[in-house]
This record gives sequence, structure tokens and C-alpha cells, in this order.
Amino acid sequence: MSGSNHLIYLYIAVMAIVTYLIRMIPLTVFRKKVENKYIKSFLYYVPYACLTAMTLPAVLYATGSLWSALAGAAVAIILALKDRSLVMVAAGACAAVFVVEQILPLLHELL
Repeated sequence: MSGSNHLIYLYIAVMAIVTYLIRMIPLTVFRKKVENKYIKSFLYYVPYACLTAMTLPAVLYATGSLWSALAGAAVAIILALKDRSLVMVAAGACAAVFVVEQILPLLHELL
């Protein structure tokens, strides 16, 4: 084995330990049920904040232009707020991106 292979195994081992500790420490430290309403509120919103932080950059850079990405995101948000299904939200966002991507070259020619 070369030195770089050992380094890869070291990286994997460190990541496994860190991942295990992140899950194990809260289970061992916090044995009682959380009663504080502020901490409960914070813990309730953490998954949403993490999901938003991971998803938003991908949404904005997944298309050919920022304008089509914003149009798709806006349509997805509107459809989601109207309690449409996940398939409907995704299809609507894709359709909005497609339409804007088709219109943008025409606008560039006119301007």
C-alpha cells in the first residue's frame, strides 16, 4: 500500500469517529426530557435550517441562469404553500425553469 492509501483510511476512520460522537454525545449527556420551551423550539427548527442551508445553494446554481432558478424556486414555494403534492411542486418548478430558459435567449436577442 502506498502512503496515500493509508491517508484515505485515516480520513475514513476520523469521519466515522466524528459521526459516531455527534450521535452518541447527546444521547449520553441529555438523559432527561427537555422541558425548556426555548431549547425545544430551537431543536424543532434545526432540521429545517440545515435542510435550507444545504438545498438553497443547489437550487440557485442548478440551472443555466439565476433568473430561471429564481423562477423555479418561486413557483415551487407558491405551489408548496398551496399544499400541492411533492410531484406537482417539482413538476411546476421544472416547467417554470424550462419556460424561463426558453424565453431568456429571446430577450437577449431583443436587447
